[in-house]
Amino acid sequence: MKRSERLVDMTKYLLERPHTLISLPFFADRYHAAKSSISEDLAILKRTLANNQNGILETVAGAAGGVRYIPFLGHDHAKEYLLDLASRIEDPSRILAGGFVYLSDILGNPQDLRRIGELLATKYAYSNIDAVMTVETKGIALAQSVARYLNVPFVTARKRSKVTEGATVSVNYISSSLDRVSKMELPTRALKKNSNVLIVDDFMKGGGTLTGMEELVKEFDCSIAGICVLCEADFDKSKLVDNYISLIKISKIDTAKKIILAQPGNFLSVTDFNRF
Repeated sequence: MKRSERLVDMTKYLLERPHTLISLPFFADRYHAAKSSISEDLAILKRTLANNQNGILETVAGAAGGVRYIPFLGHDHAKEYLLDLASRIEDPSRILAGGFVYLSDILGNPQDLRRIGELLATKYAYSNIDAVMTVETKGIALAQSVARYLNVPFVTARKRSKVTEGATVSVNYISSSLDRVSKMELPTRALKKNSNVLIVDDFMKGGGTLTGMEELVKEFDCSIAGICVLCEADFDKSKLVDNYISLIKISKIDTAKKIILAQPGNFLSVTDFNRF
């Protein structure tokens, strides 16, 4: 195989297996090449990814070492995408009754999901996440994308258990948007004890649903690595959760005048981009 061919195949192989340690002998056998040639190839990939701020190629020394690809976006890439996303969310046709915003087209767009997954995976690239958790239904695609780039499982809390999932653990929580007590459940097999769980959801108004997921994580004797939302309603100042991360902050929804004001959330200010 020519070097150019090796580089294409090697890049594809690594990008499909984020956070997975691959030994140099594996690549040497795969391409029938000397380890020195493989090391040179990896150096090219590492330098190119770093220069473009499109990921980190991390090398681990020693007999049990190798190389792993860490999905990681640079600040400029993140800012450019979030500004574009905020601009699209300001479309007045997205306004729904009750102060909600239509986001289903974004949550159904593979390119948006890919970028959102990369962004949140950037924030938690070195946080040793064991699982990503969301609640049905709109947060599922979001959680799946984040889990894919962190290379961990994702679990879905449900408002009504299914017989196909076996025994469940349930908690009651105050749904701030509906102003009533609701219930969510998670199968007992979904989370292992002492797991580090990242909570992800699509929209936060008062944070009631997020508090429900927090309580559910604690019921499994697990810890919360972080709480992330695609959009937060900043005009609702009474929040039931603290220390959350938002990609987009919606500061105003005027249903009468058909106005939405949106901007990047706190993601850019709380994420350490100094890894390249």
